[in-house]
Amino acid sequence: MATLFDSLVLVGLPSAVSSSVAARPTSAKLPQCIGLRLRPTVARFVAASAPKVASHTMRVVREAQDTVVDVAPITDANWQSLVLESDSAVLVEFWAPWCGPCRMIHPIIDELATQYAGKLKCYKLNTDESPSTATRYGIRSIPTVMIFKNGEKKDTVIGAVPKSTLTTSIEKFV
Repeated sequence: MATLFDSLVLVGLPSAVSSSVAARPTSAKLPQCIGLRLRPTVARFVAASAPKVASHTMRVVREAQDTVVDVAPITDANWQSLVLESDSAVLVEFWAPWCGPCRMIHPIIDELATQYAGKLKCYKLNTDESPSTATRYGIRSIPTVMIFKNGEKKDTVIGAVPKSTLTTSIEKFV
């Protein structure tokens, strides 16, 4: 997507810029982006305040990267050790790549993993790749979120629900 916007045409420049520059469109190179990470290229803008804005944006992106907690995938093979034998509460999202509502709830699960870091472990189980665990817990509809504590299933939430619904369920067990 960054290749679509490699350059930006600036037409209405501030009056502080000389009239000869303002009379013709000027092209400015935008920073190259991959996901949330900015490559170390310097943005060249004509306006004097633009570099300050660009450096502020890069700083905000870097801060966001530091706070993201990665929700690890889980499989039939490591289910026992990561969920049932865990010392803390565990949230597991049962999902599949073809499921639209599952894609809608992924960012919410990521936010919850960040919010409850240290109190709650969060995992995602792909039901297409690990069908035996999904069958063992009677998963008939996805997304399904289950909360485990001391190796026992404590709560189940079915469907793409708001963050507040999941937070209410989590608060009972952390």
